[in-house]
Amino acid sequence: MNVRTSSWLSPLRLVSVILALAVTAVFAAEQLPEKPQRFFNDYTGVVDRDVGDSLNERLAKYERESSNQLVVVFYSRMMTDSSLEDYCTRAFEKWGVGRADRDNGAVLFVFTEQHKMRIQTGYGLEASLTDAECFRIIEGMKPFFRAGNYTGGASFAVSAMIEATVGEYQGTGKTLAELENDPQLWVMILFFIFILLTVGLQFYYKLRGDHLYDSKGRRRARAGQPWYNRSWSSSASWSSGSGWGGGSSSGGRGGGSSFSGGGGSTGGGGASGGW
Repeated sequence: MNVRTSSWLSPLRLVSVILALAVTAVFAAEQLPEKPQRFFNDYTGVVDRDVGDSLNERLAKYERESSNQLVVVFYSRMMTDSSLEDYCTRAFEKWGVGRADRDNGAVLFVFTEQHKMRIQTGYGLEASLTDAECFRIIEGMKPFFRAGNYTGGASFAVSAMIEATVGEYQGTGKTLAELENDPQLWVMILFFIFILLTVGLQFYYKLRGDHLYDSKGRRRARAGQPWYNRSWSSSASWSSGSGWGGGSSSGGRGGGSSFSGGGGSTGGGGASGGW
């Protein structure tokens, strides 16, 4: 009986092993690209560098004005066996393009060796950057790419995407990356935390009877008094090597304004094409 049961289960085990190997092979063959560090990213070197840097700053300026995040990426090829639409959708979701409360992001993917491209739009831009509008932009890029003029095609696409989405939202004057790295913001946050901590400790020690000042208003220095009641000269100070600074980041080619996703999502809207 045991032998028959074992023999009957063997094909199922074999199928399970085959399926597991197949799934492993699929995931091993796929590689979703990491979130780009810039708005305009050319990982292939087909776009003129100066123009690419100019387009990057133009897209950063556009986010400051509108809060819309428009990203362009040039890759050699997709690292997957899945469809272009599925691959771009999952890359978009991984990067979180657009603000979480607006989903106002869009990405132009270009795969030069495979002659494929797609515009992927977030929920919040589907009313302006419609599937039909994305298709029109894709069609407008084809003559440039067929002639090997990737710089011209990229410039056309950036202008068209901005023109289609302008006026949808109002910006804050800064990109999300600039807000995240704003030293004034962090100084204000730390100062606010310091004030709360100081007031809280004062209130706590007052309840315990460990007053900071005596009845005549003179400062008291008692053993075990809290750190904030001691002289600043004896406390740790900012070292000359510390601060808010840091190296500039770049994505694709060159430095410039940085891109930071805001948690935006896509519903699969957009258009694809080839040349």
